[in-house]
Amino acid sequence: MHSIIQSPAQLSTHLKSLRKAQRLTQAQLGALIGVKQTRMADIEKNPGAVNVAQLLQVLHALDTRLLLASAEQASIDAAPKGTADW
Repeated sequence: MHSIIQSPAQLSTHLKSLRKAQRLTQAQLGALIGVKQTRMADIEKNPGAVNVAQLLQVLHALDTRLLLASAEQASIDAAPKGTADW
């Protein structure tokens, strides 16, 4: 499943959801990437303040990858499947 993220607030929601889906606490996820629980809470609350390297570490620890696509491709991928493209 692909998620289109267009704001830090959306990323925040998705990071928390991904962590919970893996049944990890913030402390457990933080331990996987070498940070304390308080830093993990900061990353979830304000992912716009995290550097790209650390964001990629978090995503990797959550068995998630970052996929970049043009806006056009993202809208095509997000379109409901099975509908006619008229």
